[in-house]
Amino acid sequence: MGIFTPTAIKPLALDITPAFLRQMGVKALLLDVDNTIAAYTSHQPLPGAVEWARSLEEAGFRVLIVSNNYKKRVGPFAARFGLSYISFAMKPLPFGYLRGARKLGLRCRDCAIIGDQIFTDVVGANLCGMRSVLLTPLEPEEGLSFRVRRFFERGLREKFAEKDL
Repeated sequence: MGIFTPTAIKPLALDITPAFLRQMGVKALLLDVDNTIAAYTSHQPLPGAVEWARSLEEAGFRVLIVSNNYKKRVGPFAARFGLSYISFAMKPLPFGYLRGARKLGLRCRDCAIIGDQIFTDVVGANLCGMRSVLLTPLEPEEGLSFRVRRFFERGLREKFAEKDL
């Protein structure tokens, strides 16, 4: 189960503090968009998310948005946050993660991805030696592929809860 196991689990991105990140040993965050810093169907960030990201930067962390979604969706979020971004990252393939770490001038082991999906965010992080924080999705997705992935994720999330990750 190693490739599916996140480094940590938190309910919301806003629950991730600078102290927690220092404890993880990371210097930078790669943020997913959908169901991480914004609801899947929303064009607005989660209330408090922009301030949260700024507080992390003020605490010395580098922050970058990395999403599988298209530039048309990701660009406006990045602009609201004042962050650079990588769209169409092709997670879980390592390309987007590697580009993100390179863009931040860091090694993968110095970064953590924050996201809501095991089969994209967590697997990709584990493939390239990056840490990961798995979040509870903000809302259910409607597409068939999402429903299938969430079905298989459910069992893994239950096992992680038993281990108290």
